[in-house]
Amino acid sequence: MKDKLWNGRFSERTDRSVERFTSSIQIDKRLYPYDIQGSIAHCRTLEKAGVISEQEADMLIEGLGRIKRDLDHGKFDFDDSLEDIHMHIEARLLQDIGKVAQKLHTARSRNDQVALDVRLYLRDATCQVIDGLVNLRRTIVDFAANHLDTVMPGYTHTQRAQPVLLAHHMMAYYEMFRRDCQRFRDSLKRTNVMPLGTAALAGTTYPIDRRYTAELLDFPEVSANSMDAVSDRDFVIEFVSAASICAMHFSRLAEEFILWSTTEFNFIELADAFATGSSIMPQKKNPDVCELIRGKTGTIYGHLVALLTMMKALPLSYNRDMQEDKKPLFETVEILLDCIHLFRRMLPKITVNKQSMRQAASEGFLNATDMADYLVSRGIPFRQAHACVGKAVGYAVSKNKELHQLNLEELQQFESDICEDIFDYLTLEQMIERRLSEGGTSTDNVKKAIDSARKQLDQENGS
Repeated sequence: MKDKLWNGRFSERTDRSVERFTSSIQIDKRLYPYDIQGSIAHCRTLEKAGVISEQEADMLIEGLGRIKRDLDHGKFDFDDSLEDIHMHIEARLLQDIGKVAQKLHTARSRNDQVALDVRLYLRDATCQVIDGLVNLRRTIVDFAANHLDTVMPGYTHTQRAQPVLLAHHMMAYYEMFRRDCQRFRDSLKRTNVMPLGTAALAGTTYPIDRRYTAELLDFPEVSANSMDAVSDRDFVIEFVSAASICAMHFSRLAEEFILWSTTEFNFIELADAFATGSSIMPQKKNPDVCELIRGKTGTIYGHLVALLTMMKALPLSYNRDMQEDKKPLFETVEILLDCIHLFRRMLPKITVNKQSMRQAASEGFLNATDMADYLVSRGIPFRQAHACVGKAVGYAVSKNKELHQLNLEELQQFESDICEDIFDYLTLEQMIERRLSEGGTSTDNVKKAIDSARKQLDQENGS
């Protein structure tokens, strides 16, 4: 059992069960690149302040580099007695270069050190998520562009409502993921704040230049209050909150694909590579990927609640409870990146049953609103037209027909002003193309939306 780096105050060794319970190394060891990055910047800051010599700084930085290479190649042993990644690296450094390693922790605490590590990690993770969402949105745009001629029923209350283009339906998800990108970019501003140098909670007595450290680590801003800096986990909660909304969007799309791939809908077929079979029923092709995405959304929600609950009653400043922030954060990042990756690969390989979609859009009186609009164009008030069409629908149901399958004489019994041109008015093509209001499902509108999206994506890639 190794001596603790903080054991000067204590006369007893830590109980092994306490070591196991308090150790976070199996979770936070993934922070090692960021811990070393921060330590190297801290060395240069201490050197600039005259706290350590240039030679000492060089020894520390070279030793840290060797430790990183060992960690990169899996040549590093972990021990619960050293608790966390910070103490592991410092202990190895002491073993490697001797007592000069004991100077590394001057003017900092594990409190500001871990706050820095998590911010560096989350900054990288947020950028990965944003890049992934930008690429996913491009995949959605490409899918939509390939289905400008595919008509499907739009739904409200899970009931067929009005015909729309499949491209229009998918571009709705483009908008959802565009908002997600905006949320993550906005949260990144509050993540990208440098806490190092605030020490345990009150700042440090050493004449360090925190803005120099921030420059070395590419932070545009330093924390303004030392107590807030070490106890702030808002940025973690904000990321997981944005991730929860994004995961909800993935879950909605996954649910649609699950429904659409059923025999009852028969709108799409998922590629075999993104489905699984049954251990007992040979005929089954299950949409397990979509189902797991739907299920893992609940895991992310749980992590958000866990983080909020962890922080809700903590007095200032740092408390050990905050050690529990990493597992929910890391798992949220992993799930979200997996969802992005899977949808990017799965979407282009979906087979669309255009005929089945079109047939569904042709049934169920989806042209009822258009018939009411036709009557309005003949000078009839909309509410009167609505009632008239409702009666026509009731009649058609009794005859087991659609509205456009009734003849002119049948329609005129509900309104004498109806003329032969109503049948052109009730075609799928006309119903689609008359939706000309901005944001509507007409082909021209959807083409404009796709063109606009491509320009947005090009700008985002260039920014």
